[in-house]
Amino acid sequence: MQFFYTVRPGDTLFQIASRWKLSYESLAAANNLLPPYTIYVGQQLSMPPGVDRVRVNSGDTVFNIAQTFGVPQSVIIQANQLQPPYTIQVGQLLKVPPGNPFYVVQPGDTLFQIANRYNVTTRGQSNYELIRQVNQLPNYNLSPGMRLRIPYAPPGDLGMIAYTSNRGGSYDLWVYHLRNGQNAQLTSGLGESYTTPFWSPDSTKIAFVGRNGVLFILDAGDGSTSRIDQFTEGEGIFLDWSPDSQRLAYVKDNQIILYRVSTHQVQRIEAVNATDVQWFPNGNELLYQAPDESGVSQLYRITTDGTDKQQMTENAGGRLNNVRLSPNGLYVLYTSPGVSISIIYTISLTSGQIFEVKGGPLAKNYFPIWSSDSSTIAYSATAFEEVGYFSLIRTTGRKGENDRTRAISSCFATPVTWSPESPKLAYLSGCNGEGIGREMWVLDVRHPVPIKIVEGGQITSLQWSPVPISSLKKTFTSDRFNVQFQYPAHWKQESDERYEGPDGFFQVAAISSEEPIHTVCQNEAFHQLLPYGTKPLILQTNIQTQEACYIFPSEDQPAEMGGQAALIVRYPQPIQIGDTFYHYFILWADQNHLYEISSTLTFLR
Repeated sequence: MQFFYTVRPGDTLFQIASRWKLSYESLAAANNLLPPYTIYVGQQLSMPPGVDRVRVNSGDTVFNIAQTFGVPQSVIIQANQLQPPYTIQVGQLLKVPPGNPFYVVQPGDTLFQIANRYNVTTRGQSNYELIRQVNQLPNYNLSPGMRLRIPYAPPGDLGMIAYTSNRGGSYDLWVYHLRNGQNAQLTSGLGESYTTPFWSPDSTKIAFVGRNGVLFILDAGDGSTSRIDQFTEGEGIFLDWSPDSQRLAYVKDNQIILYRVSTHQVQRIEAVNATDVQWFPNGNELLYQAPDESGVSQLYRITTDGTDKQQMTENAGGRLNNVRLSPNGLYVLYTSPGVSISIIYTISLTSGQIFEVKGGPLAKNYFPIWSSDSSTIAYSATAFEEVGYFSLIRTTGRKGENDRTRAISSCFATPVTWSPESPKLAYLSGCNGEGIGREMWVLDVRHPVPIKIVEGGQITSLQWSPVPISSLKKTFTSDRFNVQFQYPAHWKQESDERYEGPDGFFQVAAISSEEPIHTVCQNEAFHQLLPYGTKPLILQTNIQTQEACYIFPSEDQPAEMGGQAALIVRYPQPIQIGDTFYHYFILWADQNHLYEISSTLTFLR
C-alpha cells in the first residue's frame, strides 16, 4: 500500500524528497505534479520508497526525529514497535516511514480522481475498482475523513517477468503476468536460491541452472522441462540464447558449449578459463572473456566454428566481470576490478574507446544490463551504508552520460531488468537488512513512479520476457458475434459460445434491444431470476471507445452461478444474425477473469 506525507508550512517538494533521499522527479510523478511543482499545506503526497532509516545520535528523541522528518510520532513508534516511555539508544537504527499508510478523503474526492492522482492505473486507465475492493467499500460513495488504503495496480502490459522465489515453499521459477497481476509457479522443486531465468529471444523457452547444478530448459507454452547438462557448481553460470532461439551458449570445463535445442547436438570450442560467452546479433560469432597468455583478463571474438579468434581489448588492469554485449553488437560493458570496488566501463567495439560510468557514491555498482535499443544501461549502486545499506536504481548512457537515480531499493544490491521496448525497469527491494529481496517493483523511466507488483517469499532473480507476449492464452474469434479476445489456454470448448476450465469460464451472446446502455445493463443486472444476486454492482465504462458496463454479483449470488459477472458493450455498428439486428454484445465470465478477458476484446469490423 502507498504511504502519504502531509505537507507542513515551509515544505517544498525538493525538501521532502531529500529527507528520504528521493529524486524530486519520482516524487512529482507519484503525485502527477507538473512544474513548478507547487504544493500546499495539508496536501497529502504519495511517497515512493526511499531511505527510511536513521541512525540515532546523542540527544535524539522520537519527538525531534519526527519533527525533522515531518511525520507523526505515532508512525515511528508503530514502525519500530517501541514501548512506553519510547526510549531510544545512541546508534540504534530507527525506521522512519514517510507518513501514514492511508489517504484521508477530502471534500469533493471520488475514487476515480484518487486513482488517477496516485497512479492506480492499469493500461493507462483509472483502476478505481481496485481501491474499492481493497477497502471493501459497499459502494462508490466517499465522505470526508474516510481513511483509504491506496494499492498499487498491475501495469496491464503484455509480457511476463520470470523470477526465482521460495514463495511456494522451495526455490522455483515463477512468472508475474503484467496484464492481470497474477503469479504462476512454473517449476516444482527444481530451483535453487542462485537460479536465474534466461528467456529465449522469442520468449518461448527459459533456460536455468537449478537443483544439483542441473541445466534445464523449460517450455513456456506447456511447462515441460528438459535436462540438458550438469555443473559441479551451479552458482554464477551465465547462459545466452542465439538470436534465432535455437541454440544455447555457456561455458563448462574450459570449453564453450553450443547446444542446439531441436536436435540436441552439442558443439565445443576450447576456451581456457572463459566466462560470459554470448552471441553477436549475426548469430555467427561469439564474445567471451578469458585471460591472455600473461593471465590478464581480455575480451575475445570468435566464429561459432571455433575459427578466426580475435582479441578485442588491451586490458592491463583487473579482471573484466559481468561482461555484457549490447543488443546491437557495437558496445560491451563490464565491471572491474571486483566486489568491494566495482566500476562499470563500456567499450566501443568500432573505435576501441573506453568510457567510465560515474556510478554510485560507494563505487559498488552491480548487475549492469543494456536496454533493448543499446542506448542505455540500468544498474544497481550500493549507497547509504551508515543506515544499513540501500541501493540506487540508476540509468546511464552508453558513454556514461546522463547518469541518474531512478528509484531506491532497500537491498544492498539488486538485479534489474528492462521491458522489451526499454521504457520500463523491474528490480527487487524489501530486503530489510536480511540481504534477500521480498518485493518486486517496476517503474516507467518516462514517468518514474515505483509500483510494487510482487510481495512475499524470498526473491533472488528476475528477467522480463524479451517479446511482449501475454500469459499462456488462446484467442477466441467469432465472425457471428463480430468479436475477438484472449482467454486462458487450458480452458476447453463446451459449445460454440462457451468455454470452461477448473478456475473459470466465459460465454458470449448478443442483445437486440435498442434501449440506452444504462437501461440494457439495468435489465440484465436485475433479471427476474436474480443471476447476480439481489444487489449487483453496475459500473459504466468504455471498451474500444464504445459505451459499455460491467456487472458484478453481490454476496448473495447463488453458488451455482460460479461467480458469474458480465460485460455489455454497444456494437460500433449493429450486427445481423438471421433476420435480427443486434445492438449489444454481452460477455459472461467468472468475476476473477472478466477484466482480464475484456481487456483484450476487439471488434472484427
